[in-house]
Amino acid sequence: VTIRVPRRSTIALATAGALASTGTAYLGARNLLVGQAAHTRTVIPKAWDIPPRADGVYSPGGGPVQRWQRGMPVAVHLMIFGDSTATGYGCTSAEEVPGVLIARGLAERTGNPVRLSTKAIVGATSKGVAGQVDAMFVAGPPPDVAVMMLGANDVTALNGISQSAQRLALTVRKLRSRGAVVVVGTCPDLGVVSAIPQPLRSLAHARTTQLARAQTAAVRGAGGVPVPMAQLLAPRFRTQREQMFSADGFHPSPTAYALAAEALLVAVCDALGIPAASPAPDVPVPAGAPVLGPAHTRLSTMSRLWRRPAPGSAPAPSAWAPVTTD
Repeated sequence: VTIRVPRRSTIALATAGALASTGTAYLGARNLLVGQAAHTRTVIPKAWDIPPRADGVYSPGGGPVQRWQRGMPVAVHLMIFGDSTATGYGCTSAEEVPGVLIARGLAERTGNPVRLSTKAIVGATSKGVAGQVDAMFVAGPPPDVAVMMLGANDVTALNGISQSAQRLALTVRKLRSRGAVVVVGTCPDLGVVSAIPQPLRSLAHARTTQLARAQTAAVRGAGGVPVPMAQLLAPRFRTQREQMFSADGFHPSPTAYALAAEALLVAVCDALGIPAASPAPDVPVPAGAPVLGPAHTRLSTMSRLWRRPAPGSAPAPSAWAPVTTD
């Protein structure tokens, strides 16, 4: 006897079977990834060390950093926000820290002192970076240039990509509204970390790539300048692991930090209208240079100092004159 099953019942049974098999596969994959993530946490050491700190004033021509004091004249106040990569975690000397490299590069190219202030905190996510900026506004005036490096912790903390990008956009917009130039090193590629096993490593690569793209759009939309860290550095991390990773096999080495700092410095110089290929001449300030009165705001002062010269023309002699900051 042939039993004919109605077509709807056949479809329902097939659908139920497919869902059951898919659910089993999903749970298996999920358990595998959870297990790999737990193993990775045991392989990659936690960041307990304190990164080198070298905040202060950097002058052209090198030399030791000077402790900043109120009223000390500087051409640019540079602030660094972000996570462990922004602090230079993994470096053994302050001279290897990306903030110091950027500050020294700016000092050489402007021919004037640059003040460096580091607000970055190891382990910070986009929410933490927003807190760093909010705390800065409470403590004092905003910087002339803000450089950020973040993203990896948003991925490892399983924060939403769109939410992380939106928080970053809001943070950039706050700084831009106060006249600061903002340059953001977007999320690095965690897919280059060999300590992360497959297939978790491929998932990490996909998530960090998605976040970097979202960050790029968010930063541009908020008036900042994104710098694609993964696109610029991932190929070197894959082919030169010993040179690019620090001793923990997770954070960048001084070599990698130097490459990142150079890319960020080029973006900062371009945003400020400073030639990045070679140091700017150290032009003396004329004796009769006008003294800025209280009517000049910080933003108008910086826009005058850093206005982009017309193609083929040299900067005005007063373009590199330092200003006194409070």
